[in-house]
Order: sequence, then structure tokens, then C-alpha cells
Amino acid sequence: MASTEPIVRPGSLLISSTELTEPAFRRTVVYVIEHNDAGSLGVVINRPSETAVHTVLPQWTELCANPRALFIGGPVKRDSALCLATLRTGANIDGVSGVRRVDGRVVMVDLDSDPEAVGPLIEGVRVFAGYSGWTMGQLDSELQRDDWTVLSALPSDVIGPPRVDLWAHVLRRQPLPLALLATHPIDVDRN
Repeated sequence: MASTEPIVRPGSLLISSTELTEPAFRRTVVYVIEHNDAGSLGVVINRPSETAVHTVLPQWTELCANPRALFIGGPVKRDSALCLATLRTGANIDGVSGVRRVDGRVVMVDLDSDPEAVGPLIEGVRVFAGYSGWTMGQLDSELQRDDWTVLSALPSDVIGPPRVDLWAHVLRRQPLPLALLATHPIDVDRN
């Protein structure tokens, strides 16, 4: 008998359920960077902040996808920064210092590396303040409660276009009935 448990792996998206109303994760899309026996690590990819990247990491501004804002990656360690990028099709990162593949064309970039060395290889970067983390078994427990839907990411999700409701956009591209969730109102009380 086939397992119906969702498979979480690097490159998965965690889409918050409509019932998950905790402010840190309401209508969020989390890109999973690591998932193993020790726990899970990801970043919320649809929460831009009011802080421009050039005010904290000016050397990375030109490589940032629009909007060129610092994104809130999650509630853990907001005083630290993490960077994801989408590689250009066919780009080879073998031997490139400070770039580590997460899944497919999505890579983690060390912000201490040289932006000029990384720039020709990527379509854009996204810089996150903080991250989302789960201890061993914690994410599994949240999945069993249906707090999250696990979906596959597209490379473009990480550096998605500005002013797009990524939560609804990702759901809309799924088969029915999941696609219908994209129409769920942001504020149910005002519906």
C-alpha cells in the first residue's frame, strides 16, 4: 500500500493551510533548504520587509531580484542573513566558492563570497533575515495536523516577481481541488 505521507526534501515548498493563523506563518510559502533526521530548515519566500538590501548588504544590491528588499525568512535568528539564488540555465557552479546547490537550479550563496564571481551564474538572489526551523519530528507533527501542504518548487519561486500573491499563485498552478484554495480570502471576517 502506498504511503500518503507528504515527502519533504530540499526544494519542497510548505504552503501554510488556511487554518494556520499564527502571524509568523499565516499565508506563507516556505522554501525547504534542509530536511533530515536532525530537523528542517527553510525560509519564508513571500514576506518582503521595508528594509532595502542596499542599506545592509550594498554589494549584493545589483544581483537582487525585484523587489530589492530584505525578506523575512522566519522567526528564528532575524539578526542573521541567508541568501538563495536561482542559477541561469546551464550555469556550472563546480569549483565556485561560496555557492552550494540546494535543489536543481536553486543554490545557497555565502554572503561573504564575491558578488562579481557569483553574478554571471545567476538570474537573481534573494536575501532573507532569519529563517524557519523545526526540530526533529516537529515538522512531521505539523504535517499530520495539516498545517502545511507540501508541493514542489519551481526555480522561479525563490526570486518570484514583485507584487504577486505567491501563496495563491503556487496553489493556483496545482490540480483541482487544491487549486481552489487560491481563492480563499485573506481576511475571512471581511468576506
